[in-house]
Amino acid sequence: METPVKLSVEEYMEREAQSEYKSEYHAGEIVAMAGASRNHNIVVVNLLKKLALCLEDKNCITLPSDMLLKLPVCEKYVYPDIVIVCGEEKYEKYKGIDVLLNPTIIIEVLSISTAHYDSHEKLECYLTLESLQEYWLVDSEKVSVKSYKRQSNND
Repeated sequence: METPVKLSVEEYMEREAQSEYKSEYHAGEIVAMAGASRNHNIVVVNLLKKLALCLEDKNCITLPSDMLLKLPVCEKYVYPDIVIVCGEEKYEKYKGIDVLLNPTIIIEVLSISTAHYDSHEKLECYLTLESLQEYWLVDSEKVSVKSYKRQSNND
């Protein structure tokens, strides 16, 4: 069995800038993004609408799933379903792609295919971000929201 060829971040960004489809970068490996179910999309749209209204007068911005996020400790670049940034937004630019560095809240809408990844591996990676204050897992199949909130001592 051949060892998969690992790509550099620069090679990934070059491919991502030219690609018609989104993919994530996982420590040198490219992971294609799957399409979302109807329920998943409805939940994301409804959350985006409500959050945008709630945060209208705050110093926060709500961003949809096209916002690429850097997870340096995990050597990943991912597309969360929803990201909220309060205060100054910080970005790196690669090949014309804005890469967010400082999310305040990340929301993942769970699907059958992503639930385990979102609630375990992604959770661990997201918690390495100093700016992150909350992480929400919203189930697309039943009424269920699980939230993780950073405590004042950075737990």
